[in-house]
Amino acid sequence: MEMAAVPYSNCPTSSSIRSNSHLALSPSSSLSPNSRQVRVFSVSKKFRPQRISHDSPRYWNVLNVQDGSVATAESPLVTETPLTKLKDGLTLSTSVNESNEAAGFDIKETGSSVSITVVGASGDLAKKKIFPALFALYYEDCLPEHFTVFGYSRSKMTDEELRNMVSKTLTCRIDKRENCSEKMEQFLKRCFYHSGQYDSEENFSELDKKLKEHEGDRSSNRLFYLSIPPNIFIDAVRCASTSASSSKGWTRVIVEKPFGRDSESSAALTSGLKQYLGEDQIFRIDHYLGKELVENLSVLRFSNLIFEPLWSRQYIRNVQFIFSEDFGTEGRGGYFDNYGIIRDIMQNHLLQILALFAMETPVSLDAEDIRNEKVKVLRSMKPLELENVVIGQYKSHVKGGVTYPAYTDDKTVPKGSLTPTFAAAALFINNARWDGVPFLMKAGKALHTKRAEIRVQFRHVPGHLYSRSFGTDLDRATNELVIRVQPDEAIYLKINNKVPGLGMRLDRSNLNLHYAARYAKEIPDAYERLLLDAIEGERRLFIRSDELDAAWSLFTPLLKELEKKKIVPEFYPYGSRGPVGAHYLAARHNVRWGDMSAEHTKDD
Repeated sequence: MEMAAVPYSNCPTSSSIRSNSHLALSPSSSLSPNSRQVRVFSVSKKFRPQRISHDSPRYWNVLNVQDGSVATAESPLVTETPLTKLKDGLTLSTSVNESNEAAGFDIKETGSSVSITVVGASGDLAKKKIFPALFALYYEDCLPEHFTVFGYSRSKMTDEELRNMVSKTLTCRIDKRENCSEKMEQFLKRCFYHSGQYDSEENFSELDKKLKEHEGDRSSNRLFYLSIPPNIFIDAVRCASTSASSSKGWTRVIVEKPFGRDSESSAALTSGLKQYLGEDQIFRIDHYLGKELVENLSVLRFSNLIFEPLWSRQYIRNVQFIFSEDFGTEGRGGYFDNYGIIRDIMQNHLLQILALFAMETPVSLDAEDIRNEKVKVLRSMKPLELENVVIGQYKSHVKGGVTYPAYTDDKTVPKGSLTPTFAAAALFINNARWDGVPFLMKAGKALHTKRAEIRVQFRHVPGHLYSRSFGTDLDRATNELVIRVQPDEAIYLKINNKVPGLGMRLDRSNLNLHYAARYAKEIPDAYERLLLDAIEGERRLFIRSDELDAAWSLFTPLLKELEKKKIVPEFYPYGSRGPVGAHYLAARHNVRWGDMSAEHTKDD
């Protein structure tokens, strides 16, 4: 068997990670005797990959082909052009649109253009994350040849003023700085600005005219990033869809969290968006799903034989999802107080990671297959009970002569607020794989360190042959797999090892994959990966509406009970490890928090 190399571009795409189409090698009389043709047979739209391309795979760059034959791809014929109907008789043309997606969207295609409009361009998220991520994609040659970036907000600003604002936040890769200033200048020349109201169809029509001027006669694809408060999502989508959607290409909208406050408000938001958009046009972004270590989670599990057999109740004692920040609300208390730590972190970031961790093996790497498995996990979860939850709120604390403020000292926070800045919860999945295994979540602000990690604690070794070496503390002898999502990304496995010498003394050692030491390349920001996926039409790392419904169904009853009973949070000092109640919660389920052990240090 010979290996046929597939062309590899500087910017890898994600199109080839899905395999829902049936590939077959079939002889073709029009090809040379030693060649065969890869024919793609059509499948139902529900399970069909949105793009079928093997030109620039993200994860591999070879195809196995026998007899030295050359693989050539034949796109499936698409006879249907789906259109999304609007309530008032309007139609948001998604093209050529979705039929192009089914055949594959090549970001390097010269006959098409992509216009990216950042709605809410003057906000912090746009300045700190979105524009820098777009520049990084441009620097890595990941954006189409013909692209423009438009900023849209209510602030009065010229194109040049936008460029000056954006230029202050742009940086180049640490490992790749050549021609940095030249690249920045080229990128900024493609950035433009239009001022308008978020609920004005007239203003969006003016934006549409400007977009068309830059798109010319090319097939135009448009991506709108809504970096605005959720209460104006629907107005902005209505105006964009009726007045600025693409007439000869796809139109997609990225929606930032929060996706509502509970099941009812989330369902209302989804219903409002779907008046003007199809589900396949809505990209609900959770930037934690774009983190390198979160994306590597399924690779670690499904491509390493040593882990998959252990990934169940037979060998895993508990799983911990830990998120901590070493700073408080710092002036954002007004926004935070309306949501709290459970809505802000647990219901989305941590629950999404839990679903990825616990899901069954998907049929393929197609977006729908993966999201189907995540939904099954969420629907299998036992309802959250108040007795399995601890909430806390940070209070003022003096350390090293410095006074750190309490949450309610923030001038934007209402006096006497009961909004939790810390929460810990024990969750359970009622299925055959995970029955009885506690999944512990912990998230908080103003804690002792900034960290996000997954900790998998395995069961004790039967028989405990080396008990004399470890004493009565069985937890010291327990294997633990740690996936540190941020900062200083790493994956390490704690094992028991003999200390060199004549005696029989054991200690715990780490088998450590430290990303900074192993890989010279700087890890891309999560927003880079997610923006690229949205441009390519890859939905694997975005949240589907039924996923969102299942997530809110789990947390809404708990949130309502907390608010109805006015549960007072347990206070903890700013910069501490959180409320004592979290330790009692873990102990109730025979668990010790992995980040609380004596050996847990900054190097751990």
